[in-house]
Amino acid sequence: MTRISVVGAGPAGLIAAEALAQAGAAVTVFDRMPSVGRKFLMAGRGGLNLTHAEPLDTFLAQYRPQAPRLLDAVRAFPPAALVAWCEALGEPTFVGSSGRVFPRSLKASPLLRGWLGRLGALGVEIRTRHRWIGLDGTTARFATPEGETAQHADAVILALGGASWPRLGSDGGWASLLPDIPVTPFAPSNVGFALDWSERLRAQHAGAPLKRIAVSFAGRTVRGEAVLTATGIEGGAVYALSAPLREAIARDGAATFTLDLRPDLPMDQVRHRLGMRGRGETVSAMLRKALGLAPVAIALVQETRHASSRHRSGAPDDLATLVKALPLTTHAAQGLARAISSAGGIAWEALDDRFMLRAHPGVFACGEMLDWEAPTGGYLLQACFATGVAAARSVMSWLGAASEARMGP
Repeated sequence: MTRISVVGAGPAGLIAAEALAQAGAAVTVFDRMPSVGRKFLMAGRGGLNLTHAEPLDTFLAQYRPQAPRLLDAVRAFPPAALVAWCEALGEPTFVGSSGRVFPRSLKASPLLRGWLGRLGALGVEIRTRHRWIGLDGTTARFATPEGETAQHADAVILALGGASWPRLGSDGGWASLLPDIPVTPFAPSNVGFALDWSERLRAQHAGAPLKRIAVSFAGRTVRGEAVLTATGIEGGAVYALSAPLREAIARDGAATFTLDLRPDLPMDQVRHRLGMRGRGETVSAMLRKALGLAPVAIALVQETRHASSRHRSGAPDDLATLVKALPLTTHAAQGLARAISSAGGIAWEALDDRFMLRAHPGVFACGEMLDWEAPTGGYLLQACFATGVAAARSVMSWLGAASEARMGP
């Protein structure tokens, strides 16, 4: 029987194992953590966003870089296939108002339990506390609590993840074990950015949400929400712009983005409402009564007014500009430990068209350890699942071709 080793028990590794087992292979999955799917479970704490229901061409445009093999993998295992897979495990899904797709339970744990049950029924063996330490051809070596061990297989799939949330098991350290493979340096993606708040703002508003705002940078605007932290700002609307912000900081040393605190109101209406307020009102009262701004939004306007190098009055035009385009300058992204995902990974030129490492015949790679990134919204998990399926299918195709070649005409 064909024997396959899968290294990494996240979504990419587990779906690869499932596809291989369904094709008749004997599959063993190895993971260095005491239990599997830890990042998958963490992603489900806020509602497991599996994928997105938008048209496929719009969906594919979210990935950076636009690597043909990545896009082809998603086309071959698209959002509809992931939804069908989820529902076949007894977890019905629904589409949220933003087009995001979730299991009805909004949790990862029931889905993972059902998934592990299916893998067990298929004969997939899972070995935890096995830290991968290298390859000898298609023999993978591991460090375990009992000592070093080796597992020979006909092929190996590496699904070791990126470098974000390292405490969950994926820290990018695998790159040092593949010295002959080009790896794009890891960088935080879907991450917050550092801002130098005043002590007063930190004390009074750290942790406060900014709801129904819009964030703009480099000609792109994203509506959504954000959260002020003691050291900066994070949240979905900021995460969506993390790649261009990160690149601008690397290039220029800083990046200035803007917040629209009332994106539902055009500038002329904001000016009109502010102009209707009485002259005796404080700026804070004016912003609250005329525009319904939350305390944290008012505090941001006030902070920017007082920190500006040029004089800012409480005049309606001046305040309207801040409400509609409040500038924030950041010099750094939060680190990988706080990032939802990572950019960087195995360079695409290191892989052939089958997701096999050119320098290591019989060794394939998939998931977040490859060089791609995408915003939150279902794109991350979709690509992990899709590349896992693609790698598994390629393994079976490659083994079949190799077997035919050995047999000859």
